[in-house]
Amino acid sequence: MNELLRPRTVNLISRILKPFVEEGVIMVSEEKEIVSNLKYLAEKKTLMPTIIPRLIDQKEAAAMLGLGLSNFKKLEKENAFPFPRKMIGSSVRYRNLDVVKYVMADDE
Repeated sequence: MNELLRPRTVNLISRILKPFVEEGVIMVSEEKEIVSNLKYLAEKKTLMPTIIPRLIDQKEAAAMLGLGLSNFKKLEKENAFPFPRKMIGSSVRYRNLDVVKYVMADDE
């Protein structure tokens, strides 16, 4: 068997991290980041791509999701996406990393 990292190992590491999170040694956001990166590595057999964080507009977010702008706006109004919007003045922006994580998330 030539697997880099097995899903079973990821689950074990996740369980090992829980007490550290409960004690406040590791923040919940850190634990989620570690586990999501390990899951990606186990599934794709490669490291998660490095993405420079930036704010993107609705058109860019729609393109990342493979949607048309009007369909994206409709779905966004219906709260179909878990990522938050940020208002910069009167402009709507999203964190590109939030959109990427949504696209890469397991739909369990």
